[in-house]
Amino acid sequence: MAKQNPFDQKKASILSEIQSEAPDLSPKGDVDVLCFPIINLINTNADMVTTSSCSGRISIFLEGDKNHKGSIKSGGKGEGGRWLYVTHNVSEVSNWIDRIESESFEFSDPAIIAEQFDGDKRLVLYKYEPFILHVKCRDFSTASKLYNVAMGCGFRESGIGSNNLVAIRTSSKLDIPMGIWDSMGNHIKFLVDKHYIKMIDAIAIAKFGENERKMTKLYERIKSDIFEPVP
Repeated sequence: MAKQNPFDQKKASILSEIQSEAPDLSPKGDVDVLCFPIINLINTNADMVTTSSCSGRISIFLEGDKNHKGSIKSGGKGEGGRWLYVTHNVSEVSNWIDRIESESFEFSDPAIIAEQFDGDKRLVLYKYEPFILHVKCRDFSTASKLYNVAMGCGFRESGIGSNNLVAIRTSSKLDIPMGIWDSMGNHIKFLVDKHYIKMIDAIAIAKFGENERKMTKLYERIKSDIFEPVP
């Protein structure tokens, strides 16, 4: 019996994990529903296999302690950094503030916060992150085809890494400071009001819509340009 080459071994292992009901290593624990069509399409190609994906998400993130040994950059996880809220579902974007019941918070005067602010304060960040997909290819020729399709669909931050790993991504992000952590009171002080939050939610929802349209376009282009090439 012929020995299976490394790429085929890796692909078989990944497909087994995808089909398994056990949680994966991502924070969410499983594949996003919106990613299934494009994942299933790509994985039917003998020369490609998806290694990781995210259909897009919003998150409310509390930075870690910046005074801890090995300080972090703004937006990093850091020591004690944690997600306060995460959703990959556009229908769960609005009213997220009502869903962080485990956290104590108040709406504060931004002028007062600005006067007291220094670089050591832990920020509460509103993040929107778009679709991202990593695909391992058997060879550089296949990786180049996939990369060119992705770039043509507007995924301008895409690239080809080592071992012919294609990262399909775009820079359509949000990373907005919404408040600070009051270590004395052990609670969040929001520097924006609910009207501002509602506006940011609307922007994120619009980005989710554009994100899904680009995913659909990418699916169609992969299908037509890689699976059904013009003679």
